[in-house]
Amino acid sequence: MCTSIVVNKKKTIVGWNLDILDMEYRVRPCDNGVFIEINDSKEGWLPLFGANSRGDFVGMPTCWPFDERSNPNGKGNNIIMLDIDLLLQRKTFQEIKSIAEKEPIFSVPGVTFMSALSDKDGNVLYIVPGQGTMSFEKPQYKIMTNFSPFKQNKEQHPWMGWDRYKKAESMLKNATDDFDVKDCFEILQAVSQEVCPTVVSMVYDVTEKTVYWCENRKWGNINNCKI
Repeated sequence: MCTSIVVNKKKTIVGWNLDILDMEYRVRPCDNGVFIEINDSKEGWLPLFGANSRGDFVGMPTCWPFDERSNPNGKGNNIIMLDIDLLLQRKTFQEIKSIAEKEPIFSVPGVTFMSALSDKDGNVLYIVPGQGTMSFEKPQYKIMTNFSPFKQNKEQHPWMGWDRYKKAESMLKNATDDFDVKDCFEILQAVSQEVCPTVVSMVYDVTEKTVYWCENRKWGNINNCKI
């Protein structure tokens, strides 16, 4: 599952719910950002989500239903490695955008991972392997859950998150220019999950260069780190 939110009002605020099942994770603050890492049986701890000190944010929802066009076919770029390169500042947002627009992007066999990326200026880039890219120059707000933005609700799946999308959209339509960290957490709480549980809820105040997060839906226990 997962929900990604980018809001550009007086501040640029990014929100992220990580919804996973039976995976080991950790939140790791460091000088270069705050990363949510997943423990991979082969690669060890991989920084797959989070914010860096340059102002970029990386979210990677799973797309439901799976689209076989995202399978590797011997050419192109692995979406996971592109996301890690952005998060660890090996590549810039514009470099990732250029690669995704010009070269094939693939996911892992049998799973269509998508990228929900943003930069310090609040620009947004969506990458859906096998389907294409969408870019938005400092939109008022953008939301990604677990359906393809190219297909919308034309295909149905129990985990596509159409209900989460519409709920977040309704709340953001009424958001004031003073939209802030607290407001973003209210949306994340409203769209949080229990069956495939929300294990990390993270809000990045890009303007103030501060990351806030809580784990396992403990909304009264929020950590923060300036980056």
